[in-house]
Amino acid sequence: MNGSDRLDWTLLEAFAAVAEAGSLSGAARATGISQPTLGRYIRRLEDALGAPAFTRHRSGLTLTDTGRALLPSVAEMGMAAARARLAAAGRTDRLAGTVRLTTSVAFAHFHMPPILARLRAEVPQIQFELVPSDGSQNLLFREADIAVRMYRPEQLDMVTRHLGDVTLGFYAARSYLERIGLPHGPDRLEQVDVIGFDRSEMMLRGMRALGHDVRREDFALRCDDHGACLQLVRAGCGVGVVQDSIARDFPQLVHVLPDIPLPRLPVWLTTPVALRDTPRVRFVWSRLERDIAALCVRPGPDSPLP
Repeated sequence: MNGSDRLDWTLLEAFAAVAEAGSLSGAARATGISQPTLGRYIRRLEDALGAPAFTRHRSGLTLTDTGRALLPSVAEMGMAAARARLAAAGRTDRLAGTVRLTTSVAFAHFHMPPILARLRAEVPQIQFELVPSDGSQNLLFREADIAVRMYRPEQLDMVTRHLGDVTLGFYAARSYLERIGLPHGPDRLEQVDVIGFDRSEMMLRGMRALGHDVRREDFALRCDDHGACLQLVRAGCGVGVVQDSIARDFPQLVHVLPDIPLPRLPVWLTTPVALRDTPRVRFVWSRLERDIAALCVRPGPDSPLP
C-alpha cells in the first residue's frame, strides 16, 4: 500500500457506494455526493491500494479482484459504524428532535397525513420526515427510524409488531359503472377494464392464486404507483384493487365483485433495537401503533414495544 494516502473512512464509504451502484452517477444519486468528488475519492483509494479497485467500461464500473477482496471488510466496517451511530442516537433523553418515517406509498398518501397532523398538534417539538416507498429501507443505516410495512421485516436487531391486517376490495367509480353497468356472471372480470401493475408482478401472482389466468396485457391500464392507481379508479378508468380503509373516504367509489376473495395485507411496525428507548421514537411508535391499528380489521398478536 502506498503510504502517501491512508484508507480513511471517507474513501471506503465512497468505494462501497460505487460498488453497490455500479457507476459513479448511480452512487452520486444515492449519496448526494457529486460525481467528480466520488471520482477523486476512488482515485485516492486506488493510489493508496496501489492497484485499481474497478474496471471502467461503457456501462459503468465493475470490481477488480482487488476490489472484490476489499468489499467484505468495508461492508463489515459499515455495519459496525451504523450500529455505533444508532447506539449514540438512542442515548438521547429529549423528546424533541426528528423522526424519519417510511411507509408504503398508499399509506403515505392516504393514511399518514391525518396521523402526522395529530402528532404535530400534540408534540410540535418533534419534526417528521416522511419517506413514501414500497421498497425496503435499511433501518440500520438510518434510512428511517420507524417503518410501516405490508410484510414482516427480516432485518436483524429490529423491534417489530404486527398491528393487524388491512382488507382489500375491487372498486370502481360510479361514473364508470353508469357507462358499462355492473359486471355479473362467471366471466365478470372479463367485462371490465382492470387497472393493474406495470412492472410489478404482485397483482398477477395474486389473481392467479385466485384461479384467474391473467397476463400483464389483460390489464387495460398499468401503473406501479399505488396512489396513481387509485386516482385512475376515481377518474372512471376502470376497476382496481383498493384498501377498504382508503375507499371509505371516497364516496364516488363503489365496491364491486364482492364475492371474489382478495388477500389481506399485514401491517408491521418496525424500529431498530438501539432506538427503542429514545423518547421521541417511543412516543411516535405508541401513537402510530394506536392510529394504524384502528385501520386494521384485527389487532396484531405480538407484544408491544418493550
